[in-house]
Amino acid sequence: MPPLDKPLRRELMLGDQAYTLTIDPTGLKLVEKGRRNGVEIRWADLVTGDAALAAALQASTERT
Repeated sequence: MPPLDKPLRRELMLGDQAYTLTIDPTGLKLVEKGRRNGVEIRWADLVTGDAALAAALQASTERT
């Protein structure tokens, strides 16, 4: 299996909204298409079970 050594980007549809999913060596990021900010989860947080906590902290610090 080839190593993940550079970002891999894919577009996906959730309902009628387009999103960009970026998977890279540090983690994954889901962003609404045309935007810069989204949900980012590090692999280490996912493995240790801290992913929900990290996502909640990130959401609490975002501006509306």
